[in-house]
Amino acid sequence: MENVNWSAPYFIITGITESPELQVPVFLLVLFLYLTTLGGNSSILLLICVDSRLQTPMYFFLGNLSVLDISSATVTLHKSLVTFVTGVKALSFVECMTHLYFFMALECTELLILAVMSYDRYVAICNPLHYHRVMSRKVCALLAALCWGSGFVEVIPHTHTIANFSCYTSNIVNHFFCDVLPLMRLTCSDISLLKLWIITEGVFVSGVIPLLITIIPYFFIIIAILKIRSNTGRQKAFYTCSSHLTVVIVLYITLYCLYLSPATEKNLGSRKLFSLFNTAAVPLINPLVYSLKNKDVKLAMQRLVKPIIVKLNQYLSSYIQWTKKNSFIFASVNVLKAQ
Repeated sequence: MENVNWSAPYFIITGITESPELQVPVFLLVLFLYLTTLGGNSSILLLICVDSRLQTPMYFFLGNLSVLDISSATVTLHKSLVTFVTGVKALSFVECMTHLYFFMALECTELLILAVMSYDRYVAICNPLHYHRVMSRKVCALLAALCWGSGFVEVIPHTHTIANFSCYTSNIVNHFFCDVLPLMRLTCSDISLLKLWIITEGVFVSGVIPLLITIIPYFFIIIAILKIRSNTGRQKAFYTCSSHLTVVIVLYITLYCLYLSPATEKNLGSRKLFSLFNTAAVPLINPLVYSLKNKDVKLAMQRLVKPIIVKLNQYLSSYIQWTKKNSFIFASVNVLKAQ
């Protein structure tokens, strides 16, 4: 469709793959990743809410991270799931801009939350005696609100610029949701202003500054860890940072491969895979890393599950005892019925 105007505003999303034989396997994969992401992050949120021992600054920010992961996966993956079930690939202009805005806002907010978590680890290791005073509930709430507010405000110029594109060479978006790069490839409008926003605000403000805020505290953390005399103390200090550092490395490498690598027609398929990894696998990695490598989370899960198992065993034992006591009555009734 050449030079589309917006008298009939809609896009057609091609999806993750256009191969008919891969539709079902891809749908099952996406559904599995989405449901696992929902389950894993919801479990983290539940543990943080019900276990008082996890109501600390680090787990407060981890809860924010779980909310971001659930929201990001829902924004980007639900269209692929709905398309497979209904067969409808059309997406209105308003829906497309909404997907674009929330996806970018959630990504920027997640980078900021990870930066704040890095500062939290710095205070915990380098200034442990004043940790609870520095990272008070009020300060944590203020930092979280600042991250969410900044993330949702700083992407407004990008969304506004894209929403004002007046001309498109095609309305077929070769992606599984509305993202910046696929829309930029389709437009025949002037994108110089958008490129300026991407370089100044998108790369520098949303990417470089959070990365620096995340990395710089780790220099001081490493110095503090090296000053610890005992091997056990050093291992424990590094262990508290390893989960966060793993998530940061995976996320930034994925974003670099997705948005800062040269864009060509040949690597569109690989970009879709990186985008799928970023929107489906990364939100799943976060709860896995923090649950598998974190003793506090494991203990909290045991404290939550153990009473449930005990109750179920009690009900089962009571039912078995009741069955044994009443087996004679049931046998007598069956004999009478037989006569």
